[in-house]
Amino acid sequence: MKPVSILLQRRDSISWRIEPDATVFDALQLLARFEVGALMVMKGDRLVGLFSERDYTRKIALQGKSSKEVRVADIMTADVLTVTPATRTLECMTLMSQKRIRHLPVCDGDKVVGMISIRDLMDDIITDHEQTIQDLRTYIQS
Repeated sequence: MKPVSILLQRRDSISWRIEPDATVFDALQLLARFEVGALMVMKGDRLVGLFSERDYTRKIALQGKSSKEVRVADIMTADVLTVTPATRTLECMTLMSQKRIRHLPVCDGDKVVGMISIRDLMDDIITDHEQTIQDLRTYIQS
């Protein structure tokens, strides 16, 4: 398995962020625009939380609150698990499975360098398997 830094080269996940004082409605608009399931909650350059579709569903929709009135800081997940660019993808998958999470911010020291999702990891595994199959076909045919 490869390091997470390889997956981060494929897209610009650093822009998937929102300020803690933004409304939940603003966060939902960004989720829709980026077509993602979570946003890093950033105060300046510091990661302070994670906002996900699950946060919205469980803490706004099911409780009958208004997404236009509630702030992201009020419902975000503040205790965020992170990985480093050197963390291997298998370790990320294990962590996501054990903790039942779908998104992991990637930090190099105190600097946020991106975020990966379970979909990124699954896409990478599929690509690796397809390459292995192609390599085996080429080997057999030669």
